[in-house]
Amino acid sequence: MKMCVTGGAGFIGSHLVDRLLEEGHEVVVLDDFSTGRRENLAAAADRVRVVRGDVRDRAALDDALAGAEVVFHQAALAAVERSLDDPRTVTDVNLSGTLAVLLAARDLGARRVVFASSSSVYGDTPVLPKVETMPTSPRSPYAASKAAAESYLLAFHASFGLETVALRYFNVYGPRQSARSRYAAVVPLFFEAMSEGRAPTIHGDGLQTRDFSYVADTVDAVVRAASAPDAAGRILNVGGGGEPVSILDLARIVAEVVGFEGAPVHGPARAGDVRDSHADTTLARSRLGWAPRTTLGEGVRRIRDARASAGERSRT
Repeated sequence: MKMCVTGGAGFIGSHLVDRLLEEGHEVVVLDDFSTGRRENLAAAADRVRVVRGDVRDRAALDDALAGAEVVFHQAALAAVERSLDDPRTVTDVNLSGTLAVLLAARDLGARRVVFASSSSVYGDTPVLPKVETMPTSPRSPYAASKAAAESYLLAFHASFGLETVALRYFNVYGPRQSARSRYAAVVPLFFEAMSEGRAPTIHGDGLQTRDFSYVADTVDAVVRAASAPDAAGRILNVGGGGEPVSILDLARIVAEVVGFEGAPVHGPARAGDVRDSHADTTLARSRLGWAPRTTLGEGVRRIRDARASAGERSRT
């Protein structure tokens, strides 16, 4: 089966590409490499076709999506902080880009579009865990762009019969997640700092909680969403499946794995961040037959092992 992955050179997208190739699918990647990296596709280089282009470019979309049965729309400008710095560009890529993907998918005869949404759409509502029937309450332009894009998916399903699935990711982490950006996520930032013997910086008191989802578990949900008959027209949470973890506890877990004996330092809380986040994954479990399998400690150990393996390969 032919599949297209937009943003396929990114962190989650490249893991998705590997999984699809393992299952024997023909895969085309559309990526402009503004944040994605070619080294993420190194293991798949001779088995995947790469179209370099922007998701807002119809010619690039026509090239990448031609003949694809399923489109996995992973491409986005992520991070709340980035959207505060440049709300116009983030909204244009995330919302206009999603509309462009939906139009191309409809016109080129794709069966289904699986969209990478975000738990940020829930905002800072105090009710936990977050359930898909809750009203959205975005606190940043990034969150607003994802919430609006979800509405377009629902509209295309209702108006044109295009099968669409939106998956709300909760704090995905794992190998290939870069710490080399001012918008980097907390797990790679902590891992990088402690591995180098530096104290990680916690924004705020560290008691804020997150629902961490290991990338292989997230990708498993994405792949299942491509074919699950009861998923079309749905919005589904994809989280870690356990209890929420405080940022202080995350720092402790990473320190144990890398052998760091220092203490974190605290900085000011970041604008736009929510206080607590925890996914109710009941709907994804029932609609996709999916369940997360990886504990946070195990996932962090896999990051350590992947980095060690990469270091061994670079020395040989």
